[in-house]
Amino acid sequence: MPVEEIVRSVWSPGEEVFYSASGEGRPPERGTFILRRPGVARYRLLLVTLTAAALAVGPLSATVGTGWAPPILLAPILLLGGLRLRLPAMGLLTTASFISVVITLTAAVQPAQLIALIVVAGLALRLSHMRGGVGIYGLRGDQALIELKQRLQRMCQMPTLPRGWGRKAVIRRAPGSLFGGDFLVSCQEGDNLQVALVDVSGKGGDAASRAMMLAGTFGGLLGATPAPDFLPACNAYLMREDGREGLVTAVHLDLNLSTGRYVITCAGHPPPAKFGRGSGAWELSTAQGIALGVVSDARWDSVQGTLRKGDALMLFTDGMWGSRADVDAGIDRLLGQAGILVQQGYDKAAALIRELSHGDDDSAMVLIWRT
Repeated sequence: MPVEEIVRSVWSPGEEVFYSASGEGRPPERGTFILRRPGVARYRLLLVTLTAAALAVGPLSATVGTGWAPPILLAPILLLGGLRLRLPAMGLLTTASFISVVITLTAAVQPAQLIALIVVAGLALRLSHMRGGVGIYGLRGDQALIELKQRLQRMCQMPTLPRGWGRKAVIRRAPGSLFGGDFLVSCQEGDNLQVALVDVSGKGGDAASRAMMLAGTFGGLLGATPAPDFLPACNAYLMREDGREGLVTAVHLDLNLSTGRYVITCAGHPPPAKFGRGSGAWELSTAQGIALGVVSDARWDSVQGTLRKGDALMLFTDGMWGSRADVDAGIDRLLGQAGILVQQGYDKAAALIRELSHGDDDSAMVLIWRT
């Protein structure tokens, strides 16, 4: 890289701009270019201040001793740089810090402090690199993630049902993941309730970014298309925009809250289970069909039924199957535990998902019952 570009990347950082262009029948051309960003004066002031502070630590330690000015004073400078500076500037700050460390070697420096500084410098460089990937510096990135998580949680909330109906939705992320690949979208217009439980292929963070994008898309389609056209519309979208990125399974419920009549459609998803008050048992639905995003002309077989007083429906994702060694045994165990849930009350659904969900996978369950 030419020296000019190196200096520009450190002293005059820009914003990365994405572009796409095509014409004359040529395939789309995509790329990025750098645009000068506002606020560069404040950025330069911060860079100069931190670099000067880092360079001052070494001579200060050599002059007054490491007891009054230990090299570990460089740690907060490096961490602040990792939060606020871009990677090229962070490289300059790290270099200045190690120059200070070399100067302090003339004094009595504890090896533990040097090791700690090396670790902190590595963490700061990693932090700067990660935040540079998303273009958010400082603490705004954490706030953006918090707001995004809250929006997704609100999106997964089901509407309030009228008297005589109850519902419970529980979504569990894979351990250690802020977001997951399972999500729920729903809408209610008058006496008609539509619910879609979706599972994006992958686990935890691997599927999270795709699931976040699809949650908004599917939520918009759910309220804008007639119920029979919802899954075809989702499939068409995936085939057009997202077809090569993996499978998406979904179960769609169209329920009339006045009559209890419902229509269930499955796209590669575990079939829902229905509890009949008369039989006192859970039974799996026969709804089935190919997953979304596989073929453009997919068709799905729907199942119709009626929820009477005391009946219930349970929608769930494959994370509720438990052990993957024997799927049938896992589903049987789920239905058995769901039978106990009927006796204890549907509000215990959270305990059920904790007990049955697969350890390293996302899992979700939706219960709708009539009282």
